[in-house]
Amino acid sequence: MKHVVNALGLACPLPVVNTKEEIKSMKENEIVEVLVDNEIAVQNLTKFSNVRGYDVRSEKINNDEYHVYITVKEIKKEEEEIVCMPNVKENTVVVIGSNEMGNGAEKLGKSLLKAFIFALTKQDKLPDTMLFYNSGAYMTIEGSDALEDLKTLEANGVEIFTCGTCLNFYEITDKLAIGNVTNMYDIVEKMNNATKILKP
Repeated sequence: MKHVVNALGLACPLPVVNTKEEIKSMKENEIVEVLVDNEIAVQNLTKFSNVRGYDVRSEKINNDEYHVYITVKEIKKEEEEIVCMPNVKENTVVVIGSNEMGNGAEKLGKSLLKAFIFALTKQDKLPDTMLFYNSGAYMTIEGSDALEDLKTLEANGVEIFTCGTCLNFYEITDKLAIGNVTNMYDIVEKMNNATKILKP
């Protein structure tokens, strides 16, 4: 049986979500072909596959069409039967959805956000993850006033992720200067798994 997911024109995280749903009906070693229209979607599907141990390859048809082929690998029964205690380790996630802090004067808002990120570097307990989306993506690109502080945080183990759709929207993808590109599926997952969320 051939499995095809047509995700052309669909925004993040739908290509991954629809692929995940299709895989539920598949058997071991079956292949699903996913059609998408941008490289970010290819990266998201590749990451999704790698995390789950699936074989994955992609093919660029043209600038507006890519095909991703995912070979499903079945989870071993003994792995399914393992029951683990929940991880109660504190997991602090900082979410930054704007290049300003609060509402009001733009200059003040930008100054406050820079001060907030600097203050994070001075905390005894650093956050585990920082997520940047919407205009918050401007904080992780070349020329950002907060870049040096973010580099300090990353050097001390803080994971930094920026929304790929947002980078594309503002046409600043090639200016990303720190951390990794992520997608809305992973953003929701990281926030859902957080024990504490800080939002300036």
